[in-house]
Amino acid sequence: MNAPSSFRFEVKERVGVITFTRPDVLNALTFEVYAELRDLFRDLERDDRVASVVVTGEGRAFCSGGDVNAIIGELFSRDMPGLVEFTRMTCDLIKNMRALHKPIVAALNGTAAGAGAVIALASDLRVASEKAKIAFLFVKVGLAGADMGAAFLLPRLVGLGRATELLYFGDAIDAPTAERYGLFNKVVPQEQLFDEAFAWGKRLAEGPTFALGMTKELLNGELSLDLMNALDNEARAQAVCMQTRDFREAYEAFTQKRPPRFTGR
Repeated sequence: MNAPSSFRFEVKERVGVITFTRPDVLNALTFEVYAELRDLFRDLERDDRVASVVVTGEGRAFCSGGDVNAIIGELFSRDMPGLVEFTRMTCDLIKNMRALHKPIVAALNGTAAGAGAVIALASDLRVASEKAKIAFLFVKVGLAGADMGAAFLLPRLVGLGRATELLYFGDAIDAPTAERYGLFNKVVPQEQLFDEAFAWGKRLAEGPTFALGMTKELLNGELSLDLMNALDNEARAQAVCMQTRDFREAYEAFTQKRPPRFTGR
């Protein structure tokens, strides 16, 4: 895996920590950041050092979306194929996040806007600072609110009515409101944010990672299935999990009255 140049990536106790490191521009994304994030989430599937991921930012923002100077100006000079090339790259980032068979926890240290909001949305869990805000502000710059999968993912978290409101108006909502909507899983004091998010990441990394990956795959796949097909999928998937060492380890740990030692196999 090539080392990223536009954000920091490190592995701690089997948790891959991604930190946006452009606080002077509210961790805005450039073409390079999009591409490197897309490739990193693809490569993490095969990185045995990493069993879960935490994404956060430096400074007062999680990620403010695309950099106006580095991206918007350049896009005006592109023709339609060039524009589609860019929008497909941004969507490939979300595709790789959702396809990763490892849990992703977003640690929202501050503002998450535009593409930053969708990166948080595409994560599996969201822990937010009490100072965090989130805004799907695409319509405020003359773009469709349906960007990078937002119109697919957001209604499934907060319902169609709330999603329509957030995507139509593009207004920022604060952390307590986002928690009340079901968009944030947990809100904590600023000074506790990373420790709380990392604790979730570590707990997931120590869990039955094969079963967690199967759970994520089923959550993705069943978004478009009816109940009968979902039940069939889950029956097959559960039978696969019953053949793993982790399933036997959980049973043996229970009978021996000790914590299980999962290996992801």
